[in-house]
Amino acid sequence: MPIPSQKLLLISVMLLSPIGMAADLKNGEQLHNSQCRSCHIEMTGGDGSLLYMRDNRRVTSLKALQQRVRRCESNLELKWLDDDINDVVHYLNKTYYQFPQQ
Repeated sequence: MPIPSQKLLLISVMLLSPIGMAADLKNGEQLHNSQCRSCHIEMTGGDGSLLYMRDNRRVTSLKALQQRVRRCESNLELKWLDDDINDVVHYLNKTYYQFPQQ
């Protein structure tokens, strides 16, 4: 029995959305370390991970984390694919934030 096209579209959107995709944490770590870390170190004058662990951090949800990574990627004109953004989001979430997965 064929699946109605609306259900196929919904399934496709869910599978292809950046938050819904399986993340490559090693790629996320590598991208973060090579593209993000030096700027964060410069901003803090030392340990760049302090931005993620400070009490008054601005990122308070997985969605906000995704928006922040996307904004940084755009501002730095890194030309990352959605997969790359997803990988960095999930690496940061696993390493620092531990927001519930949506």
